[in-house]
Amino acid sequence: MARPKKRRRRRWFVLLLLLALLGGGGYFWKKRNAQEKPTNVEVEEVTRRDITESVVATGFIHPVTKVVINPEVAGEIVSLPVKEGQVVKEGDVLVKIKEDDYLASRDLSEASYQGSLAQLKLSQANRDKAIADFKRTEALFKDKLISEADYLSVKTAADVAQASYEASGHGVSQAKASLERAVEQLSKTIILAPIDGTVVQLRSEKGERVVGTSLMSGTEIMKIAQLDHMEARVDVGEVDVVSIQVGQKVRLEADAFRDEEFTGKVSEIANASNTAAMSNAAASMASSQQATKFQVKIRVNEKTGFRPGMSITAFIETRSTTDVLAVPRQSVTTRSKQEKDDSEDEEEIAAPEAGKKKGPKKKVDAIVFLVDGNKAKRQSVESGISDDDYIEIKSGLEEGQTVVTGSHSAIHRDLEDDSLIEVKETEKKP
Repeated sequence: MARPKKRRRRRWFVLLLLLALLGGGGYFWKKRNAQEKPTNVEVEEVTRRDITESVVATGFIHPVTKVVINPEVAGEIVSLPVKEGQVVKEGDVLVKIKEDDYLASRDLSEASYQGSLAQLKLSQANRDKAIADFKRTEALFKDKLISEADYLSVKTAADVAQASYEASGHGVSQAKASLERAVEQLSKTIILAPIDGTVVQLRSEKGERVVGTSLMSGTEIMKIAQLDHMEARVDVGEVDVVSIQVGQKVRLEADAFRDEEFTGKVSEIANASNTAAMSNAAASMASSQQATKFQVKIRVNEKTGFRPGMSITAFIETRSTTDVLAVPRQSVTTRSKQEKDDSEDEEEIAAPEAGKKKGPKKKVDAIVFLVDGNKAKRQSVESGISDDDYIEIKSGLEEGQTVVTGSHSAIHRDLEDDSLIEVKETEKKP
């Protein structure tokens, strides 16, 4: 009975050993095949190109010159001889406000002024008579023909007449100023166009009452703009605004003109961010919701086609270079590497009581993958400026070498040094 049991144990042992060998062999076979399976990639040669780096920003079109028409006097609009979109010349009548009250005020001021002039003439006559009486009285007093009391009485009357004359003169000046103000108020019932331009917005109608004041803006009646001089106002982030300068060339694209491109130049750069001019509470709320932006104004070269408020995308050319080595932007990726800090040992010896050990210093390396037969070779590079498609390579590559350009997952995750690759057949870019 013992011998059959031993035989069965041996058989089970051999069977388990065979299964283990088969499983291990299959695992290693699969692992070997997976390691040797090449990664499909796209490639392109390193060439020389001209590269222009741009800052992209969005905004809206505005007229360079725009005037808001507000009345300086209150009243009812009795005439509005312009329409929205109408072209006007400087000096054209835009609005007439009912003038009845201002005519009455002018006539009243005129009457007051004429009365003050008459009062001045009367005061002058009384002064002249009082001065003549004083001179006669003074002569009699010197000859001791009248008493001192009579002399002082006449002298006082002359002084009073002189003061009355001077007061009448001031009254004339005051009445004249009131008349001039009344005339000016009357003239403001007619509003003339301050510039040549187009009525881009009309907010009031004939018959409406408007409020006017010289201390603050009154009712907004209309806006006039010069549409032959337009500018784009775009918001640029704080990281990019430092590279923008007045005079830089700009390429513009408008949603309203998809098949056209426009040009311009940077004309003005804001010194403060968009939130800096707000109140503290508003600026805090705005900054918590969005990144800090600076307004950049771009003078548009083309004089036709745009309307105020159209959306615009600006490509501001900040830097450019010619005839440099370049590769597609997607070819360049970054991989972290660890380098031991040279001062690590010294710091540990100098301060052993701190109990802190300085770890390895992490660095990021810009790399591309070169094609070497059926393998990808990792190559460190120094990059420069870039445009939408290509990036400048300052060092690390030579013209004519072939680099991996795709796919994204292959470049950024899958490929390592000496990885097997298989090149896809793709059309060459111009």
